[in-house]
Amino acid sequence: MLTAIAVTAGLVGTASPQPAFAAANPYERGPAPTAAGVAAVTGPFATASLSVPRGNGFGGGVIYYPTDRSQGTFGGIAISPGLNGTWPGIAWLGPRLAGQGFIVFGIETNNLNDNPTSRGTQLLAALDYLAQRSTVRDRLDPGRLAVAGHSMGGGGALDAALRRPSLKAAIGNAPYLPSNNLSATRVPTLIYAMQNDTLVPPSQLVNLYNSVPATTERAYAEITGAGHNYIGQPSTTLARTMIPWLKIFVDDDTRYSQFLCPLADSSGIRQYRSSCPLVPAA
Repeated sequence: MLTAIAVTAGLVGTASPQPAFAAANPYERGPAPTAAGVAAVTGPFATASLSVPRGNGFGGGVIYYPTDRSQGTFGGIAISPGLNGTWPGIAWLGPRLAGQGFIVFGIETNNLNDNPTSRGTQLLAALDYLAQRSTVRDRLDPGRLAVAGHSMGGGGALDAALRRPSLKAAIGNAPYLPSNNLSATRVPTLIYAMQNDTLVPPSQLVNLYNSVPATTERAYAEITGAGHNYIGQPSTTLARTMIPWLKIFVDDDTRYSQFLCPLADSSGIRQYRSSCPLVPAA
């Protein structure tokens, strides 16, 4: 059974035993991870980007991808901005995650005020485009896909995960989900709350985290002193937790469990909870 680990005001709880790493993992990408590596602005992979026009069920966007072809295909993640937001407002995530060995699709939404359900539909459409029609589809493993987003885009990511349980991971940053209920989700889910967020307060997101079933891997991180739009600026605090989450569940790479089980660096994080040992699905 999964257990919860809490960290409050920077205090880290007792570690759960970490699972043995299977060296034969075919999805492992990049060098052995280090704390400096997951916090670095530039990852081990050189990247390139391309623009995608409006259409195909979403408002276009930008794809970032590793240029290295020697290590096989990469997992992919589609990311949505929030209400009245556009991709350039959170575009630092593109090269930051792609440099760690992911194909990242930062989308624009059809309308700036699209609700979470619409954004979830658009994220799924973007993943389908990425896997089936994009010019980088030969670089992508279509069986290893994830979603993320901010605010209504974060709610959209969680909504998409509810509707497509084959996804490997979901990340909601200050996510607004009207139902506030993830009891049916089967996708490993990371929820970020912002301490000073008055639009989507931490108390609401704790309840959302608690609604995730015990059979689904989950984590909750509350960022110290942050407001609702904290994600708009490059954040090492977000990167050094988001990257391990994607590595563990998209790449089945348990080498990264050391950063989240227990939380290796609690600086900038007021509260942390997780279902350690955070083991990818067999």
